[in-house]
Amino acid sequence: MAIAVTPFTGPDEEWDRFVRAQPGWTHFHLAGWRRIYQRVFGHECLYMAGRREDGKTGSGTDGQADGTGELRSPSRLSAVLPLVRVRSRLFGHYLVSLPYVNYGGPLGDAESVRALVDRAVEIARADGVKLLELRSRHELPLDLPVSHRKVTVVLDLPKEDPEPLWKSFPAKVRSQVRRPTKEGVTVRFGPDQVEPFYAVFAHHMRDLGTPVLPRRFFEAVAAEFPESAWFGCAWLGERPIACGAGFVWNGEFEMTWASALSEYNRIAPNMLLYWSFMERAVKAGLGTFNFGRCTPEGGTHRFKKQWGSRDEPLWWYQRTPTGEPASTPSPDDGAYSWGPRLWKKLPVSLATMIGPRIVRGIP
Repeated sequence: MAIAVTPFTGPDEEWDRFVRAQPGWTHFHLAGWRRIYQRVFGHECLYMAGRREDGKTGSGTDGQADGTGELRSPSRLSAVLPLVRVRSRLFGHYLVSLPYVNYGGPLGDAESVRALVDRAVEIARADGVKLLELRSRHELPLDLPVSHRKVTVVLDLPKEDPEPLWKSFPAKVRSQVRRPTKEGVTVRFGPDQVEPFYAVFAHHMRDLGTPVLPRRFFEAVAAEFPESAWFGCAWLGERPIACGAGFVWNGEFEMTWASALSEYNRIAPNMLLYWSFMERAVKAGLGTFNFGRCTPEGGTHRFKKQWGSRDEPLWWYQRTPTGEPASTPSPDDGAYSWGPRLWKKLPVSLATMIGPRIVRGIP
């Protein structure tokens, strides 16, 4: 049965219905992300579909004539691939599924997935793309080289009652969660937390020496996904001092972004913040808390492991012109190591103003 690979032009409902029926789907496969990439960054989105024809119907009004007088049934989706072009003079030309987030990649049956990826490779070759990267949560039936440079860290959640989870933590972790509460820190959730979230996030990214995503990106996320995008902040009095944001899908919550102001490290507000997100996830009936991606054995990885979580490797499939391993731009690359040193010296206001113009080209 032939597979037709074409740009997806159908309604969002068709795309999302197919996505939610596939093993390994993530929030980032949903059609709403296409609008965010286009509106906020102006990126070209190459959302592709694989379709199969179901065969002859013999009668009916929904099919198309096949030249014999009989009717064929309409084609059906058999695979999808969300792909975004990220290009800048400074960093180069990339095709990524998906940029700025942890997951993407094709979904569907094995044959259709390979057909979509073959087409993506053709586009990357024709356009001189520096790196084609498909960021899958799971192993795919592909012959492309795969990178495991990142892992995600997950924790199983109990049903309904967060108390068993609390008791499972080491005494040191429970003490660190209690500490900010004793200092008067409270945690708030809701769409009204987007602005304070961004204030903390932008400050923290400057401290790390990394350009920050634009605030309107997070505003667009909150508007596009009002139910499944969670924003929360830890407050000390009238000041937000730690923040987190992430997504709910398929019985799981992922903490996609989290930050804290370093001047408050002594009272560990991020510990209370994470626990509050976990508690909320349990009460929402979710079965998994996903701490998000990190580099194995780094400081962030150790923070996530202390909660009793486990690692899951990520399968990031790549195609480069030379066939050599590659990655998207990182402060760890020698060619860009000067950037963080300079960035940390900028005033927060200036870094927040110019950072989005730079990070647009760093997928």
